[in-house]
Amino acid sequence: MKRTLMTAAAACALGLAAGCASYADAATDAPVAGAAATPATPEAATAFVADAETRLAALSEEAARIQWVRATNITHDTMWLESRINAEYTELQVELANGAAAFNEVEVPADIRRKLNLLRLGIVLPAPNRPGAASELADITTRLDSTYATGKFEFKGRQITLDEATILMAESRDPAELEALYEGWRTISPVMAGDYARMVEIANEGARELGFADTGAMWRAGYDMEPDAFAAETDRLWEQVRPFYENLHCYVRNRLNAKYGDEVQPGTGPIRADLLGNMWSQQWGNIYDVVAPTSGGESSYDLTRLLEAADYDAGKMVRTGENFYVSLGLDPLPQTFWERSMITRPQDREVVCHASAWDLDNRDDIRIKMCTQVNAEDFYTVHHELGHNYYQRAYKDQPFLFKNGANDGFHEAIGDFVGLSASTPTYLNQIGLLDTVPGAEEDIPFLLKMALDKIAFLPFGLMVDRWRWDVFSGETTPAEYNDAWTANMRRYQGLTPPGPRPGNAFDPGAKYHIPGNTPYTRYFLAHIYQFQFHRAACEQAGWTGPLHRCSIYGNREVGERFNAMMEMGQSRPWPEAMQAFTGQRENDASAIAAYFAPLDAWLTEQNRGQACGWET
Repeated sequence: MKRTLMTAAAACALGLAAGCASYADAATDAPVAGAAATPATPEAATAFVADAETRLAALSEEAARIQWVRATNITHDTMWLESRINAEYTELQVELANGAAAFNEVEVPADIRRKLNLLRLGIVLPAPNRPGAASELADITTRLDSTYATGKFEFKGRQITLDEATILMAESRDPAELEALYEGWRTISPVMAGDYARMVEIANEGARELGFADTGAMWRAGYDMEPDAFAAETDRLWEQVRPFYENLHCYVRNRLNAKYGDEVQPGTGPIRADLLGNMWSQQWGNIYDVVAPTSGGESSYDLTRLLEAADYDAGKMVRTGENFYVSLGLDPLPQTFWERSMITRPQDREVVCHASAWDLDNRDDIRIKMCTQVNAEDFYTVHHELGHNYYQRAYKDQPFLFKNGANDGFHEAIGDFVGLSASTPTYLNQIGLLDTVPGAEEDIPFLLKMALDKIAFLPFGLMVDRWRWDVFSGETTPAEYNDAWTANMRRYQGLTPPGPRPGNAFDPGAKYHIPGNTPYTRYFLAHIYQFQFHRAACEQAGWTGPLHRCSIYGNREVGERFNAMMEMGQSRPWPEAMQAFTGQRENDASAIAAYFAPLDAWLTEQNRGQACGWET
């Protein structure tokens, strides 16, 4: 995950989060305190933008360094410091957003107009322009984030962390144990519900001052199109991939039924969420052993075991990821990256273990924060997080307000795109982890493993913000928070909790991005974009084999075009960045169909005679 400001401080202005907006007409004019004192002229607009960038650049580094300290050493004092700087930053952003609105009707050069729009629309959680609002919002968001980060629950007589629970969820095949883990982690979040509801009230008040109906509408305005058009676009993309997901769901449910029986997992209807090997059921790769093909087409290698056999440690994992980007012609990471990153979990303090990439000075102080483990999942995660760092460095020479991804989905897709190559047996052979590349007989196991993570994620990537948009709009009230979350699980994912949820449940809070206030549709988009990027890169490399076997490792021609796209930052609308690398100007999920075509055909055959779907 790309490191974002998970609190009230706006991520766009820090150049660290992909929460920025750029739709020119998304907000109506808002009243601006003191606007009459400065004539609204092109010259004044240019001066206003220059001053805003200077002020934001100075405060953003201070904020980022304080947030890094809090994330890597959670104490009362570091939480206090972060809450104060976040409040200060939010107040500045609210001031600048309202100031930018004063120039809505002024004709200015295109780059100034784009910067004014970014200032006006780029706050993840906008505080209203009244005394105390930013401080209250900052206190709440810091508290929510830290509650999640320090969460523990009792399991078999001892307190365990999410890290431990995640490993147990991946490895256990005992339904009772899985249910206890699933429900146990969700005991950390009911305390968040009141804070979350109050946060929504404050942020919506701020969004309305900026001319939006609510905070969700403001988030949807950040994609160079109208908010409603963006929602419709994500629906269109989902419809492109939904039949394949339903095919995968049907197959996995059948295999779970075969293992556990009707009493645990019925052969029809939704899948029991805790059986899928992931705390949030967002990726299912950990249960590959349960759903693997029963005859023929077995995988001849296990990446985790290959890493262990090759004596990989956390540092070597990250060095290997760096080497991929260097092989494309990009520069090695700076020495400060190795000196200042948190690559493994410290044993002497509480930290936020959620993997993230950071740019602390908007120039060269780039870092990752991970509690890295030597396994296949973190091997991929390392390549993903470094993608954020290389993107950050590529656009470092852009003006401050353009130091960001073309949209937030781009920032997530960069590392995922590299990860597609890094997951192939072709790449594992190229770096010496795998002696020989398996033949076509192993394509189905490989693609099934990929689909269990990539395709299984798509409806989850959509439902998180669908829930949040309804919360922000008021369609879902605080009393309905948990029921609406469970309904979304069923509607989009075809999943259900292992048992009835308690009356005080706040299951959304058990997913980091909810208390962390990170918009989530970016991950859905990234899962579309990465395949678009991959297909385009493989075509540029002259690859003629199956798309799922292509690795661009070592291809400097692809790297040059790739870096040219990244260097654009957010200076141009995202369709132009997309075209610069892929030749396309639109979102297109057809590359997913091309990548997984052999598996889709195989799943269709496996599902013959099954009652697919989950609604009766």
